[in-house]
Amino acid sequence: MERNDCHSATRTHPFFHELKLTRAQRIRGIIQGSILFPLRITLTALIFLIMWPLARLRSAGLSEEERSRPIKGWRHWLLHSIILLLSRGAFFCMGFLWVKVKGRKADLKEAPVLVVAPHSGFLDMVVLPKTQLATVVSRSENNSLPVIGALMEFNQSVQVSRKDPESRKKAVAQVTERLTSGGYWPQMLMFPEGTTTNGSVLIKFKPGAFLAGVPVQPVLLRYPNKLDTVRWTYKGTSWFETLWHTTSQFYTNSTVEFMPVYNPSEEEKNDPNLYADNVQKLMAKALGVPATDYVMEGRVPVNKLGGLSLPLESPARETLSLLHRNGLESHEVEAALDRMIGRCQSGVQGSKASAEELASILGLTDRQTAVTICGLYSKDETVDLRQIYLTVAALSGVVSFKSLLHTAFTLFDGEGRGSLSAEELPGLMGALLGIPQHHTAELYTQASDQGQLTEENLLRVLTTHSAYQRVVNEYIQPKGAGSQLANGKAVNNNRSMHNSNESLHCSKKFE
Repeated sequence: MERNDCHSATRTHPFFHELKLTRAQRIRGIIQGSILFPLRITLTALIFLIMWPLARLRSAGLSEEERSRPIKGWRHWLLHSIILLLSRGAFFCMGFLWVKVKGRKADLKEAPVLVVAPHSGFLDMVVLPKTQLATVVSRSENNSLPVIGALMEFNQSVQVSRKDPESRKKAVAQVTERLTSGGYWPQMLMFPEGTTTNGSVLIKFKPGAFLAGVPVQPVLLRYPNKLDTVRWTYKGTSWFETLWHTTSQFYTNSTVEFMPVYNPSEEEKNDPNLYADNVQKLMAKALGVPATDYVMEGRVPVNKLGGLSLPLESPARETLSLLHRNGLESHEVEAALDRMIGRCQSGVQGSKASAEELASILGLTDRQTAVTICGLYSKDETVDLRQIYLTVAALSGVVSFKSLLHTAFTLFDGEGRGSLSAEELPGLMGALLGIPQHHTAELYTQASDQGQLTEENLLRVLTTHSAYQRVVNEYIQPKGAGSQLANGKAVNNNRSMHNSNESLHCSKKFE
């Protein structure tokens, strides 16, 4: 894949990328960047300003009905050619002086959709000119952005809002309609990973591009440079640093490789997830990287196992670290956990707590720390204390897993029936793992008996079934995580990735 020297990047999981520079590289970057960055950004901005009115002109005067159909005539052949030329010019100004192409792009009838991977960052749009500005799927929020909104309208992109489930359903229907239109709509381009990564693996492909069951053409996008400047991921290098370091280079190499068209089998046509997985494996093999089950769920990087979502960054580990940095000793953490479970079991105040209440329970004087802990488990400044107790107690080793599961079962068996329903199981597993769980049907089927899920049966499956054993031993209560907090210091599990369908094996140490 890309050639990176030993200073180029530190990789812990695929959603983290940080560019590491030597002193000489940093000095050279400052000198070159002070000249190249403003020059290139100014030239690129001028090109975008020229593209803006041209993009608007393409649909000017058309009715909503006309805009809902492929635009033909002079609006297509004239304006499309001009925007295509300007798009290539914009990337040329950014430092992509030449883009090497391997293979042959399939025509519309051969493959209605191009699937591109790996997805490295916003500069991946360099692939668009080489695909004749294929139609893309874009966030509806982009429509309000100057220039970008006009270009998305010009592209007749499929709009989707990540916050609106109905918008997603509409987008899926629209994509399927276009891909099965028999050439009526232009070719589409999609990034099936759905988010950006550091390229060390291919994360699980989303099924959107494969729902229609039509042939796809896999497209590999590489950046064979000494410095890996292009990537912009969930954590690590910021978008501005990505832009600065890329434009500060004399040039940036990129390679677009069109692989042979992939024609799905009947089984794959009927199972989009199988189709997506097989194309992912094919592309991963060509790239020389593992095909994994990592995904991004609600802006949280997770691994998928047995239908469960397993966080790559443990909220409990970060919570313990924050408590340690605020001066809490091990006995104080244990006392706080006792107060927490006492409140949950009493049922008087309920398990939901505000940041102020959490600070009081934990004995924190700094409210901001409590707000930060809330943010690890929820999207606002309230948190379910059951999640914090179960995850922190498991990681710190203050209770055995059997006792922990008994406590969890009691907390979620609100009516005291001695069993959980299929609707209650996601809450329990979400509390044990620290993030919401939406796909526990497989676990429920394994553990339930005649429609009844008892604590005994759940414990049996979690401790004997090979997949769920891994969930317990590697994520809920990692072996060797420590039965105490040494000298009040939080346990830190350093994780290293392995390739056999990418489980994370933990090597633990005390900070």
